[in-house]
Amino acid sequence: MLAFASVYPIIGVSDIAEAMGFYGGTLGLKVMHQGPCGVLYQCGDSMLSIYETEYAGSNEATYATWEVDDIEAEVQGLLAKGVNFERYYDIEGAVRSDYVYTMGDEKAAWFTDPDGNILCLHQLELTV
Repeated sequence: MLAFASVYPIIGVSDIAEAMGFYGGTLGLKVMHQGPCGVLYQCGDSMLSIYETEYAGSNEATYATWEVDDIEAEVQGLLAKGVNFERYYDIEGAVRSDYVYTMGDEKAAWFTDPDGNILCLHQLELTV
């Protein structure tokens, strides 16, 4: 039933204006729709939505991941815009180089939005 339906994350934020500055300004996402229920952003072939809630930042797991071609360049670009990346020390089997963790053929780097919602950059290096 849902195998062919699009899916996208919906992230709760405490201040919609501040969050729009982060998602639209800092991350450079394009607004597709803005209404009373929140803001919908275009992300490549998918979408991301934010809405205001008192429960913002209460999840301790990753909300959204962006698949990128050059994770190191993306990390450096976001660092230059003031984004703070996380350093986790308990990822079994991962090798950390600054903010980027390598786990086999995958690389990942985690950061947070102004409410502490955990977001991720991901790069999969498939060898054919």
